[in-house]
Amino acid sequence: VASQAHLADMSHMKSVNPFLIVSAILVLHSQLLFALVFTTRYLDLFTSFISLYNTSMKLIYIACSYATVYLIYMKFKATYDGNHDTFRVEFLIVPVGGLSFLVNHDFSPLEILWTFSIYLESVAILPQLFMISKTGEAETITTHYLFFLGLYRALYLVNWIWRYYFEGFFDLIAVVAGVVQTVLYCDFFYLYVTKVLKGKKLSLPA
Repeated sequence: VASQAHLADMSHMKSVNPFLIVSAILVLHSQLLFALVFTTRYLDLFTSFISLYNTSMKLIYIACSYATVYLIYMKFKATYDGNHDTFRVEFLIVPVGGLSFLVNHDFSPLEILWTFSIYLESVAILPQLFMISKTGEAETITTHYLFFLGLYRALYLVNWIWRYYFEGFFDLIAVVAGVVQTVLYCDFFYLYVTKVLKGKKLSLPA
């Protein structure tokens, strides 16, 4: 169980690494959504302690997400393509917020915010995919970023299957959201394997 979760974490670390991100053409709206995801998910840092590894990874995720927003919006603003970053994020945040109030494990502030983060993460990549579809292509470094981000979620799905089989653990909210997020990456994974890995430039169908 730990090895699969750690592989997922390492894949995610590659995707949220600010040093990789400064070379990629990323969408500010998606990065803001991911920053909101980790902020609302890891509020339990103030209420509980699981392990040094767990705490460290949570802090790293939060720090990297805000560092990414800073790099895109401030330090490397000249390379930010605001003309194509036009996805209306309120169309994601409002429904996700409503759903987290209606479908959750426990009607408490921390639990609702955790549920909100799970739902939001499943669709947070849509502004990035929307921009690629709108421009018709993506730089290779951007596709690598998206690949590791999608791989992180796919590995967690494997981890959940493993835990259900050996431990009987099953979190319906996390699993359904994870499946939705992985499905959104399906076309991208196919194009990544058939084009990017063969040295071609990636483009998404409009």
